[in-house]
Amino acid sequence: MIGLAIAAVVVIYAIIIYNGLVRARQVKEEAWSGIDVQLKRRADLIPNLIETVKGYASHEKETLEKVVELRNRAQAVPSGDVAGRAQAEGLLSQALGRIFALAEAYPDLKANQNFAELQQTLETLEDEIQMSRRYYNGAARDLNVKVESFPSNLVASLFKFLKAPYFEIENPADRAVPTVKF
Repeated sequence: MIGLAIAAVVVIYAIIIYNGLVRARQVKEEAWSGIDVQLKRRADLIPNLIETVKGYASHEKETLEKVVELRNRAQAVPSGDVAGRAQAEGLLSQALGRIFALAEAYPDLKANQNFAELQQTLETLEDEIQMSRRYYNGAARDLNVKVESFPSNLVASLFKFLKAPYFEIENPADRAVPTVKF
């Protein structure tokens, strides 16, 4: 009878741990979805930005084409490839910084209302991406703690719960925020 009671407690405890792991995994997935949405919004904004800049800086074609190429490359990264997406998005952020730096050479572009609105929208999106990234990394951390901590690591390994990668920029040069002055 005591053995049956102990077995029941162990099973109930394992179920509680399992449900906690499932919840942590779902929070991580929801957090990744938030990043994905913000990155998609930024990718959708880039063609409008490029078209606005093209009218003023037609001889800067190489810089503009590089931004479009990096945008397409970032969009092509599979949804679950967090590290690949982080790397592609870091390169895209640098290229966008160069676009805004171009505006210094084109006073008419700086004064253009469409450009100013696009810049403000992109700045807001960058802030939202940063917040989404922090939320995702917190959710990944919580899942990783459960996957590695005893006794939940026993249940995690039994049901093949894996650690979640962090969404971080690997190249230190990509971490630098581009300076944009108008």
